[in-house]
Amino acid sequence: MEKIPMTRRGHAALEAELKQLKSEERPAIIRAIAEAREHGDLSENAEYHSAKEKQSFIEGRIKELEGVIGLAEVIDPAKHSGSIKFGATVTVVDEDTDEERTWQIVGEHEADIENGLLNIKSPIARALIGKDEGDSVEVRTPGGERSYEVLKIEYI
Repeated sequence: MEKIPMTRRGHAALEAELKQLKSEERPAIIRAIAEAREHGDLSENAEYHSAKEKQSFIEGRIKELEGVIGLAEVIDPAKHSGSIKFGATVTVVDEDTDEERTWQIVGEHEADIENGLLNIKSPIARALIGKDEGDSVEVRTPGGERSYEVLKIEYI
């Protein structure tokens, strides 16, 4: 199986979610199912069916998280320097609009573009890998061609 690159922060977040699902969500849904069973006829019991559906979702998410965490390769960005690689926090400027953006290149399971966490498998991240400050990058995105200049690379 292929290892899944992940930052310490991303790994900790997944472990916290797994712990919460196992210690809080799972016991709560088991209680809800038991309570719904007490209401009688299960074939017409909407509470029971809803609780079973939620239980299925929770168990699926637990299995997914256990798999991802088991394959995780935790990478500490602070140990890197130089050109852009996994974990780098990169500040770029859009050469057409002069809009500055800062992203950290992270694993796909911790990516959150709204919060500046860019998926390593995204077109922009793939184009940035290996570049240095001052380099210009052409990226084909779903929104069209974009040109960025790398302003700053940090490993925090």
